[in-house]
Amino acid sequence: MHRRGFLAVAVLVPISGCLEFLEDNGEEITEPGDVEIVWDDLVRENTGTEDERVTVWGVVRNVGDRTLSYIEIRATFFDEAGEELESVIESVDIDVDAASEQGPGEEWPFEVEFPRFGEDAAEVATYELEPATGV
Repeated sequence: MHRRGFLAVAVLVPISGCLEFLEDNGEEITEPGDVEIVWDDLVRENTGTEDERVTVWGVVRNVGDRTLSYIEIRATFFDEAGEELESVIESVDIDVDAASEQGPGEEWPFEVEFPRFGEDAAEVATYELEPATGV
């Protein structure tokens, strides 16, 4: 009777706690401590129209000791009441062919656009950013 429950636990226990470092195509995804968002701003275009757009622009810096091959930024958008409207993940454009441009201290611009326009975009009041990296 309890065999199914035991099997479910037996399968899940070995992988619990393994979500800090994931591998994707042989790349190690590291803790966000390797990068720091040094500047960001919420930008509105066509305010008050059905074409209103909201974008977060920013700059991220490699503050770790390793050369990075991948950075992504998760932007979570909130309304005036603090309710989450949308969460969007965008890759940061890194020149993977120029290793000298990926090392410690290097900076890269990024842009994350809210996926809806007009009245939906007008509801965006604040946002939070979270970086992730790969070596």
